[in-house]
Amino acid sequence: MGETISIAVPRKGRPLESVFDRLARRLDVTDVADDVISTLRHEKAVTKGTVEAARGDVYHRLATYSNVDDPQAPEYTLVRDDRAGKPRRIVFDSVTIPIDESNGDGVPAGTSIRLVGREEPFRALRTHDFALGFDSADLVLEEVVELRPEPLDRIADINARIDPSDTDVEVVTGLGDTVYHTLMVAPDVAPSGVSSAVDRSFLTDYEGPLCIAPRYERLVQAVLGTETLEGIDFRYPSAELEEEAAIADAGAGVYLTVTGSTAREHGLVLGEQLFPSETVLMENTAEVSSTVAAVRSLLATPETETELVVGSAE
Repeated sequence: MGETISIAVPRKGRPLESVFDRLARRLDVTDVADDVISTLRHEKAVTKGTVEAARGDVYHRLATYSNVDDPQAPEYTLVRDDRAGKPRRIVFDSVTIPIDESNGDGVPAGTSIRLVGREEPFRALRTHDFALGFDSADLVLEEVVELRPEPLDRIADINARIDPSDTDVEVVTGLGDTVYHTLMVAPDVAPSGVSSAVDRSFLTDYEGPLCIAPRYERLVQAVLGTETLEGIDFRYPSAELEEEAAIADAGAGVYLTVTGSTAREHGLVLGEQLFPSETVLMENTAEVSSTVAAVRSLLATPETETELVVGSAE
């Protein structure tokens, strides 16, 4: 009987889908990946009220989705959603995936990986519950990256800003599912109204409100650098306003965006893409065994364009 390596993953959303996309190609488990992704997308739509559940109440659907007698079948669990009324939402719990010898060059025979859903995979690695995990790079910036006068603009530079006395966790590689924290300003705030001038140097001279989500305050400080933020006052969107609308009211802000189309609907000028938000593979260096290292190498090799290539964890 081989070893099973547990890996912390998000319970839902784009980062979890990116993990399963990587595993589907790397370990030839497309059916499992499609099953999990389609199930969670459907349950998200049910929670949002955009589709009606066709299989009874949430407990009945949970029992239908989960096969506890088959360790290689996905299991799901319930969490409280943030939406009004805090409905129960079905999210990913776990699945065990054997690594076929043909897919796992260097991985000991009989090795399996067990993906385990966590609300905060990065923190689960910090507490040494796991040796490997996937989470958004944003969480690393929000938790442990040192704040310095100069800006941080590449995921590849994150490890250099992590104090090893603070955590044993390092970023290994990104998965290429990149969206960006983008600088946005109202037209009357932008120099000459052109986006090319709305960059970090613009913020150096700018004094006034900068609208951001409260959870991203430390991230924005790290990304822009504390020197740039002199004379800038953070503002936070109210519960009644979309974040882009709040930025338009404030005059300037930073928001996580894919296309920027909604920002343009609010009349905002899109400026510099300040920092890539990408799902990353992480490791707790204190927990790495030879088998963990082999699994890490199997999962880490970039196959799509990523802001971070395999770095120090070779």
